[in-house]
Amino acid sequence: MEIRETSEELEHRFLAERAAFADQSRGRLRAEAPCAIRTAFQRDRDRILHCSSFRRLKHKTQVFLSPAGDHYRTRLTHTLEVAQIARTIARALRLNEDLTEAVALGHDLGHTPFGHAGERALQQVLPGGFFHYAQSLRVVDCLEKDGRGLNLTHETRDGIERHTGGAPACTLEGQIVRLADKIAYINHDIDDAQHAGVLREEEIPSSIRAALGGTKSARINTLVLSCVECSAVAPGITLGGETKAAFDFLHSFMFEQVYTNPVCKSEEGKAIDMVVWLYQYFTAKPEQLPEEYRRIREEEGCERAAADYIAGMTDRFAVKTFEECFIPHAWARI
Repeated sequence: MEIRETSEELEHRFLAERAAFADQSRGRLRAEAPCAIRTAFQRDRDRILHCSSFRRLKHKTQVFLSPAGDHYRTRLTHTLEVAQIARTIARALRLNEDLTEAVALGHDLGHTPFGHAGERALQQVLPGGFFHYAQSLRVVDCLEKDGRGLNLTHETRDGIERHTGGAPACTLEGQIVRLADKIAYINHDIDDAQHAGVLREEEIPSSIRAALGGTKSARINTLVLSCVECSAVAPGITLGGETKAAFDFLHSFMFEQVYTNPVCKSEEGKAIDMVVWLYQYFTAKPEQLPEEYRRIREEEGCERAAADYIAGMTDRFAVKTFEECFIPHAWARI
């Protein structure tokens, strides 16, 4: 018996009946021989972890644009926090941790530079709109590995695509990531806002602090515990009624105090303009796109190719590219 088969057998012995089992996956876009050591979901996780789009997350904005301090979250640290919370919930519910981690690590691969500001910019100009969750699926399906994609399983791809809004994922593991994403970003955005001096813990309404806790760790613990307790008996992944109400109130509070705060968003207009101008530049001059985007340009049009190129940029690379495209270079005598 191969190591992979032993792991698959152990899944059936120890995971809950409603877990997603690797040997029962609905398969990949392209059939391929199984790994001798890793299960299908372990293989998905490793492919995501080693892809170039994952590495670029370390220089993409979470909330605060290109923060100068070392303690602010980036898209990469956010992703790792989501994975940790999601795995904790999956283990407690005896669901498949490997699938949960794969979805968590891949859920934001398609995010633009400058966070949701960049996403809104591409939504304005790309025919048909732009949504980071759809772009994340596009990254793993047809942009990574020189257009071959990562060839992930259906379950991982489904969880990535459905991690924000719309119909829930087809697996409980994917549904866990959807909730873990929200738990992670709201709590670490509070932390970042406190570091930035735009929010104090005591400014959070007392009813929220009484229901969820007065610190980041207390809130996360309350939310994870509620999820585990309620989801153990519910058909899907959910929170308890009072906890969910407090969490929804906290989400609304954060939109009012942080996500739309002029101090936090003072540079956002510049970021949106920068992304729009880059898009207009590359759609007008598609020959300036890198060679690897030629196939996309020929098959799907220069608009799609330009959006793919810009969405994959880090914050600093977007700034550098903007300078090269629009800022005159100093003249030097040859």
